[in-house]
Amino acid sequence: QVQLVESGGALVEAGGSLRLSCAASVNLVSINVMAWYRQAPGKQRELVALITSGGTSNYTDSAKGRFTLSRDNAKNTVYLQMTSLRPEDTAVYYCRADRGSSAYWGQGTRVTVSS
Repeated sequence: QVQLVESGGALVEAGGSLRLSCAASVNLVSINVMAWYRQAPGKQRELVALITSGGTSNYTDSAKGRFTLSRDNAKNTVYLQMTSLRPEDTAVYYCRADRGSSAYWGQGTRVTVSS
């Protein structure tokens, strides 16, 4: 079992920045992929960015150039630094961990970007 706890969501003005955190209950090196998803009101959950155990990061087009993933293995935590935030970034952001054949989700953290 992997437990994930997200934090860092807040209300921010357009153009602002936020850093989301996802703390895992296990060592990150045992997790194949850590990913951030988001779900806006009335929309499906979508992938934002992911980082592999080897440190390779991938971003969706909406995140490229604005969002940056990083990890602190000592703290078992993955971060999503978000800059130049837009109202369309408003969503609940979820952390997901793929370990073996299982996927685990956090409870989500809400990001609201005002125009």
